[in-house]
Amino acid sequence: MSKLEDIVNLCKRRGFIFPGSDIYGGMAGTWDFGPLGTVLKRKIMNAWWEFFVEKRDDIYGVDAAIIMNPRTWKASGHTETFSDPLVECMNCKGRFRADKLGDFQADVTKLDLDKALVKCPTCGQHAWGEVRQFNMMFSTHVGAVSDETSEAYLRPETAQGIFTNYKNVVDTIYPNIPFGIAQQGKAFRNEISPRDFIFRCRELEQMEIEYFVHPDTWKENFEKILKECHDFLENKMKLPAEMIHDVEVEGADLAHYSKRTIDVEFDFPIGREELMGIAYRTDFDLNNIARESGKNMEYRDKNTGESFVPHVIEPSFGVERLVMAVLTAAYEEDTVGDSARVVLRLPEELAPYRFCVSPLLKNKPELVEKAKEVYTKLREKYGNVTWDDSGNIGKRYRKQDEIGTPKCIVIDFDTLSDNTVTVRDRDTAEQVRVEIKEL
Repeated sequence: MSKLEDIVNLCKRRGFIFPGSDIYGGMAGTWDFGPLGTVLKRKIMNAWWEFFVEKRDDIYGVDAAIIMNPRTWKASGHTETFSDPLVECMNCKGRFRADKLGDFQADVTKLDLDKALVKCPTCGQHAWGEVRQFNMMFSTHVGAVSDETSEAYLRPETAQGIFTNYKNVVDTIYPNIPFGIAQQGKAFRNEISPRDFIFRCRELEQMEIEYFVHPDTWKENFEKILKECHDFLENKMKLPAEMIHDVEVEGADLAHYSKRTIDVEFDFPIGREELMGIAYRTDFDLNNIARESGKNMEYRDKNTGESFVPHVIEPSFGVERLVMAVLTAAYEEDTVGDSARVVLRLPEELAPYRFCVSPLLKNKPELVEKAKEVYTKLREKYGNVTWDDSGNIGKRYRKQDEIGTPKCIVIDFDTLSDNTVTVRDRDTAEQVRVEIKEL
């Protein structure tokens, strides 16, 4: 298993992910995606959208506003329940999530901390204040006056933007049930103690689907969606099946809106943690919206004439966690010949660059000219092709191995006479001669 610090170092060194506001000393819980990380993240999101939306005819996309009417969060229960237990060390004044200080449930109290003799991770003292609930929504103000009447929130999840648009989609698209509404976008959570690289952030990206079903069919649709999520993770993201684990969430640990939830966990460098979740939300959200808005949320089946409030199954993905899982599965240290190397065995369709094109020697104009010709043709066809003529060829290979480029193409003197190039494979380090027209 790769170590988290190795992945973090690689990400910063090679331009995948940087600490947010790094030049000013950073800001906890925020991360900036660099040139290669941006491409990787976008490819993951595009692959998800293609798999769950574009290639099927029962799921439709929306892109809802980040700042929503505050009544949204009252109806959803976030105003009352979207909180974590916060405790302060009375010695160093550090603040922590109480349920992450030991083997506790979310309702941990000061008495639990005292009985377990839990010490402060910062100062090592045992001097805890009272545990209190801390709402994780970021508040803001809309308009010219900052008072209670103008208070709003940055959305803590993308799901409510889907639920508030359910009626709009039904009234304009007239979908046959079962059908889904999908959204990708930013969410914001004022985490008490963000940690573990991009695993727990204050600003994150989500990919969520609310799948609306007849109440009598939720069980078979739940199983179908669970299977589809595994298909996506294992066959599109190429995550090893043995690193993926389904965990049935039991009674008291279920979210307030859920009757059944499966957490799909992954073997991260920080341990086995949640990668995504699938929740059966029943008709909780639509009924709450109906009560808060006074609008009818029933769906009328065009085929049977039956009217009912649909039940909902929600597969929810966190983009940053999926990026971290892909990097974890791809990161490897091995030996080629007599030298050690770091290699990212990214799936070809996710790698930031599909090819790297190089002249064997950058001080030979004829090689550079021919290499530029090959580079231009490949870039026109594939787009994600890079150029590298720095250092010797061995150093170029090592660099491309680290950023996950599947194939390196080298133009040498033989190319000038027979139009063949050397193609080196990232995973095996084997080299073959290939005609340019076959690339």
